[in-house]
Amino acid sequence: MSGGAMRRALAAGLAALLAGLPALAQPPAPAAPPAAAPLPGGPLAIERQGSFFLGGRDVASDALSTLPAYAASGTITVDQVYVRYQVPAGGTGRPLVLVHGCCLTGKTWETTPDGRMGWDEYFLRRGHPVYVLDQAWRGRSAASPVGINRVRSGRAPTDELPTVFSAGHEPAWAIFRFGKEYPQVFPGMLFPLEAQAEFWKQMVPDWLNSLPTPNPTVPALSELAQRLDGAVLVSHSQSGIYPFQTAALNRAGIAGIVSIEPGACPSAKADMAPYRDLPILVLWGDYVDQSSRWALRLKGCRDFAAAAHAAGGKVENAVLSELGIKGNSHMLMQDRNSLEVADWLEAWLTRAVGPRP
Repeated sequence: MSGGAMRRALAAGLAALLAGLPALAQPPAPAAPPAAAPLPGGPLAIERQGSFFLGGRDVASDALSTLPAYAASGTITVDQVYVRYQVPAGGTGRPLVLVHGCCLTGKTWETTPDGRMGWDEYFLRRGHPVYVLDQAWRGRSAASPVGINRVRSGRAPTDELPTVFSAGHEPAWAIFRFGKEYPQVFPGMLFPLEAQAEFWKQMVPDWLNSLPTPNPTVPALSELAQRLDGAVLVSHSQSGIYPFQTAALNRAGIAGIVSIEPGACPSAKADMAPYRDLPILVLWGDYVDQSSRWALRLKGCRDFAAAAHAAGGKVENAVLSELGIKGNSHMLMQDRNSLEVADWLEAWLTRAVGPRP
């Protein structure tokens, strides 16, 4: 037998041997970017729109005010979550619940800083009812003054002041991956920096570290999912873990999870039962490998995806830059190619989750 024939025979034998071995549990490879269908244009046809609150609890306090003109004692409602919704006429898509991240509000999903269509309108035009919320103690979901006023009035020591912070433009620059550090810009980065002044106006004080775990937003999400009976929970950054916590609390009403650049995924050692047979997408932009903060989080989410897949889950980690969509920052829903990313996501929703039954 010639050398070439022997090599071919060995290769064939090895292939046959490997074919007989059990396959290792690995997460499925993300699909390549699909061809985008034309986005419906013209006037929006909306069946109904409105707003409401979820959750909330009453608290009686004698520290509601330190101003003489306003009574210090009374009852207020806290931990409520504001939701704005629009339902398209004739839409067949699953309801989408859009949850913003750290230091932001539901504005994240609305008109982009440079005036382009936001994801709330995009997915509405694609036939999805869209629900945009402000996390508890953020935006139109009011915070409580009690902790501050107790200290101001001398009823509590200063170390009991609630923790609140704002993300400065300079450190946020690197966190949002506009560049390695302020004011550097990653080559080809697609966030509209010419409109950054409008973006910075979106930032609000964040009370996250003063709130319990899970955040009051999580049971509110569970309440909303059950009300909608088949929603896809779409989260971003700091809220990335919320849909997973919601599924662990109660799977009822959750048709799928899309976690965009989450601050954390569940641990690979966590109970995977809540995620079994649940379509889950963890979506990433570009330059992740150039940020130690985000590279570590991507690794953690890949470990989670492998563990979930081994337990019968359907978790996909999709890094857009590996799929041919380049230049996305952490704020990929506001980048110049945000609608291209939305097209990709819409195709994933169609394939993995499907329309309303």
